[in-house]
This record gives sequence, C-alpha cells and structure tokens, in this order.
Amino acid sequence: MPVDTVHIHAYLSAMDSEFDLCVVLNARMAARAVTRLADANLRRYGITAAQFSILTSLLDHPGRSVTQMASAIAMDRSTLSRSLALLERNGLVTTAAAARGNGRVSALSEQGQQALDQAIPQWRQQQSELRAALDDPEFSTVIAALRQLARL
Repeated sequence: MPVDTVHIHAYLSAMDSEFDLCVVLNARMAARAVTRLADANLRRYGITAAQFSILTSLLDHPGRSVTQMASAIAMDRSTLSRSLALLERNGLVTTAAAARGNGRVSALSEQGQQALDQAIPQWRQQQSELRAALDDPEFSTVIAALRQLARL
C-alpha cells in the first residue's frame, strides 16, 4: 500500500502548535545552532563566528567607522567596540584615529589577514553545507530547515 504523504504531512503539521511554528523562535534557534557550529569550526583559527564577521567586514570595507560597520553587520556599537579592542589585543586588528572627527578606524593587521586566509576555506565549506540544507524556499521547508539547523 503506497504511503499517503499528504495525510502524513497534515498529521505531522497538526502535531505542532502555532507557537512551535513561530518563525522568530525557529530562526533564533537556528541562528544559535549555526553560530555554535561556526564557532566550533573557526576555533582552530583562534576566532569566533562574530570575530570572523568583523574581520571580513574590515577586509571587504576598509575605512568604515565603528557606527557604519556595526550597522552593516547587525551588531550594536558597544559590542563591536569591545570586540575590536579584543581583536586589537590579540594582534588581528590595528586601530588609528579617523581622518576627520574624533572617531577611530580599524584595519586588518598582517596577523588578521593570515587568520582569515586560513579560516576562509573552512568557512566556504560550511557555507556550502548550510546552503544545501536550505535549498527549497517553501515555508514548510524553511521551518523544517530552521529546525534542522537548530539541531546542529
């Protein structure tokens, strides 16, 4: 007897409450899981996923102010400032006075560039795996994918 996938899908969907299908909840759980995975993969290079985002932002967009960078990478200004200070202490970033005003501008150090050169192939592999997990944009598939990512 063939499996009736329509009825199975309806049955499984009925088992979820409307709150279990919350996009915010599922996105937050997926974001945490993806961050944990990225942190684990980048740990061998001495950086976290958040630091990787900062370093690649400096690579792609040199000369941005802290405010501009914070906005671009969805990080609050104070968290970014603390992270930049740590990256500077670790030798991955240099900081200098801005050309105008009293701001500061950060840049990759040679050590920071080397860390990125080593980490980017691992990041690319992880991106490929994550994209493969999210190849269908149907809502039920997206929720399932977010749940799958949350289990990583």
